Amino acid sequence: MKQEHDQAVELTHFQRYLPHPLLSILLVMLWIALQNSFSIAVWTGALFLGLVIPIYTANFWPDRPKIRSPMKAFVFALIVAWDILVANVHVALLILFRRSDRLRTRWVTVPIDLASPEAITVLAGTITLTPGTVSSDIAADGRSILVHCLDLENEHDLVHTIKNRYEKRLQAIFP
Repeated sequence: MKQEHDQAVELTHFQRYLPHPLLSILLVMLWIALQNSFSIAVWTGALFLGLVIPIYTANFWPDRPKIRSPMKAFVFALIVAWDILVANVHVALLILFRRSDRLRTRWVTVPIDLASPEAITVLAGTITLTPGTVSSDIAADGRSILVHCLDLENEHDLVHTIKNRYEKRLQAIFP
């Protein structure tokens, strides 16, 4: 009985000083990448930020987002990174070789079936991170996202891509 109590107290101490371990790791890696240096000062600053920011923002995260499958989340991140790379090349070609009056800019409403606020946020962020598209509004009921496209030939293709490439994977990641 005492051992269970000690483990519970130890867990709360761990959670108090490291409330979001993945966020801490991400902040450390991001800070080091932004500094582009591996000095002791950079590592110290990265560790400081990685520990302090999650502690001070813990009150804004009353419930941690649940992730069903970290591996699926990792695969999703790789897919998004690839799509960002491909879209960068596509947008660069549009800017360099197509006159602006020949661009087919459009607003598209994309219906979504996601229930988790975290999943909806990740979907909106994914759309915005991909060059050539920007998510500009989420419906009050959370059932659709308004997306602006730099050059779009077929609305159906965009909706199909978002729903099958991103939304379906996010449904498998977030409960």
